[in-house]
Amino acid sequence: MTHGSLFSGIGGFELAARWCGFTNVFSCEIEPFNRLVLHHHFPESELHDDIKEMDATHYYGRVDIISGGFPCQPYSVAGKRLGKEDERHLWPEMLRIIREVAPTYVVGENVRGLVNWSEGMVFEEVCADLEAEGYDVQPFVLPAAGVGAPHRRDRVWFVAYSSNTGLQGSKENRDAGSGRKERKEQPAGCVCASWQKFPTQPPVCGGDDGLPAELDGITFPKWRASSIKAYGNAIVPQVAYQIFDTIKHMNQ
Repeated sequence: MTHGSLFSGIGGFELAARWCGFTNVFSCEIEPFNRLVLHHHFPESELHDDIKEMDATHYYGRVDIISGGFPCQPYSVAGKRLGKEDERHLWPEMLRIIREVAPTYVVGENVRGLVNWSEGMVFEEVCADLEAEGYDVQPFVLPAAGVGAPHRRDRVWFVAYSSNTGLQGSKENRDAGSGRKERKEQPAGCVCASWQKFPTQPPVCGGDDGLPAELDGITFPKWRASSIKAYGNAIVPQVAYQIFDTIKHMNQ
């Protein structure tokens, strides 16, 4: 299967896709430090910068899954919560790319605050926009703790599927859902369970979830602020892996 990523950050979606054996076709990320990380770890993926300038029409029919953690600052409790008035409200740009590429699946991610911002207006808009494009949409609230991480990090995930696009999976598998045969454990290349050396205290037990000072020693001083920002904005790839792995097996 093929995968394209928007608002890619430092490559959480790309990493999850690689664990599943997907081909990363493109990434789109505006921050220079993040693009350096993406280019280093995923050189096979075509790299774009500003989503507002990105023309994705040449990817039409070539990408099975588009993922994107569209900017959360307009809805996060840590920000001013300006919502659609914030210049970082970029869901319309993600929707434009989806229209241009016509993937079979869309996987979106945002902060939990999206659910109740302005009585759920943008949450409902995302679902309605995807449905208008012919997708069946299922939103979930999934925490990092759900994959064994020692912190909650609740996030809203949108998983959307369209039978009108190119990927021809097994109808029996799609219909069977959780009734199909149990699949094998995660591949050796996936470190989904290795949280033992996670560098923070577990806030689910009342500790501190801030980055420790020791991390200053593993990044270049020039990029220190950018790397800490990137860590904070990154998705949890272990959660994305579970979604991608389910999609993969539904189409075998």
